[in-house]
Amino acid sequence: MAPPPQKNLVLVLSGPAGSGKTTLCEALCSAYPGVVERLVTTTTRAPRPGERDGHDYHFLDQPTFKRAIDRGAFYEWAEVHGNLYGTQKAHVRQRLAANRDILLNIDVQGAEAFRKAAAEDPEIAGRLLTVFIQPRDLAQIAERLRARGSESEESLSRRLETARREIPESTGFDHIIPSGTREEDFHRLEALYREAKARLANP
Repeated sequence: MAPPPQKNLVLVLSGPAGSGKTTLCEALCSAYPGVVERLVTTTTRAPRPGERDGHDYHFLDQPTFKRAIDRGAFYEWAEVHGNLYGTQKAHVRQRLAANRDILLNIDVQGAEAFRKAAAEDPEIAGRLLTVFIQPRDLAQIAERLRARGSESEESLSRRLETARREIPESTGFDHIIPSGTREEDFHRLEALYREAKARLANP
């Protein structure tokens, strides 16, 4: 399939744990190599075995991260279970300058921060597309998380409670994809992506 017309897009994908957003990110990047690129975000948590700085995350210690917050280096940041996570403005601008569409897999709080930034920052004004992957219900989320085989019941309960808070925030997104099969979700996401690219190419 030919790539869509080129004018760079910032695509924010959000959804509860178990919604399949990570798989969708990988699928879209694979479908458009050299065009769509997942942005590597920044964290203060320690690297896990096999993780590489600059590939999986940009790893910073807490004092360095907090100094970056103070100088306004992040579009969005949050504390999650004692660790800080965020998206650095410089990394976004570098990838846009390299003629890439940026794909971000972030939570609803981060998506809201990007919406506010888009209203003020000419670097991303008019480029932003926010999409929420909405599972059918909490039972579907629980089923998918249990299928991973990596969640304790305590972790599962915590993720379900987070999902219960996140789902009502979906109304602030440009589009909501009701989650079905992986193939269905991907086709819907790809269609939204191509429509947004066409709008950017022909404002």
